[in-house]
Amino acid sequence: MQRRNFFQTTALAAMAGTLPAQAMMPAIANSASKIKLSVSSYSYWHFKGDKFPIEKVIDEAAALGLDGIDVLHRQMEGEDNAYLQKIKKHAFLNGIALTCLSIHQGFVTPDKEELKKHVDHTNHCIELAYKMGIPCLRLNTGRWNTIKSFDDLMKNRGVEPILPGYTEEDGYKWCVDGINQCLKKAEECGVLLALENHWGLGSTPEGMLKIHERVNSPWLGLLMDTGNFLEDPYDKLKMIAPKTSFVQAKTYYGGGEWYSLELDYPRIIKILKEVNYQGYISIEFEGKEEARSGVRKSVDLLRKALNQ
Repeated sequence: MQRRNFFQTTALAAMAGTLPAQAMMPAIANSASKIKLSVSSYSYWHFKGDKFPIEKVIDEAAALGLDGIDVLHRQMEGEDNAYLQKIKKHAFLNGIALTCLSIHQGFVTPDKEELKKHVDHTNHCIELAYKMGIPCLRLNTGRWNTIKSFDDLMKNRGVEPILPGYTEEDGYKWCVDGINQCLKKAEECGVLLALENHWGLGSTPEGMLKIHERVNSPWLGLLMDTGNFLEDPYDKLKMIAPKTSFVQAKTYYGGGEWYSLELDYPRIIKILKEVNYQGYISIEFEGKEEARSGVRKSVDLLRKALNQ
């Protein structure tokens, strides 16, 4: 190193040492987004026909150059430890992170025994996630179930009447109580609970934020499903973005199984980047097109949006 360069470098280093930490923050804040792309195993199996094996979802994700997969609990072939460890090893060897375990449960019920059943199921799934090395668990609020058929619920745009004799506030109390009973297990296992905008009390951003605020735990975040606010989604997505811990991005190539939305992904990515979201976006292909083709198009769509 030349003598002049040595003194210049030394002087700059000394000056940097005297600068307050805040002076360095803009460079960090303006760094490129670290958002990573994942794919939900649900993209390959919409509850119809034979289950698409989780191992094959991992293979597909690796072939597409993705960072992870989001595992649908109902799609798993079993829960014995040998199966769980096989999945974990297969993911590791393919350079794929297991990003989230998406389960089905609901806390909106006046029946204490029924609530206990869902709490026990959630705690059990937290342990499954822990054994698989999955750091996040998708939660639902649950719904009133006054419309029994999910197909009929979708025809009604996800809206259903409140259970006769009860109020919406009752539903919030039951949901908060149910989540609170799962926090100890979540913290013990290091599994973050992420509450999705998935019908019921989670069908509005106000409902999601109310539950999040009442639970008030670092072990509860929100899960943003881009396709579950059916009307005027962008302002609603913006409301939940600051508390979002995981994102599931719906696509509908070939027409949706229940409905289709024309989602502006550059706009959604901008919403996420504005709150410095650094986590995973997991593609949920919910169209009728052949799964591999639909997922591939979805990956291209999201990659293009991320790079704009």
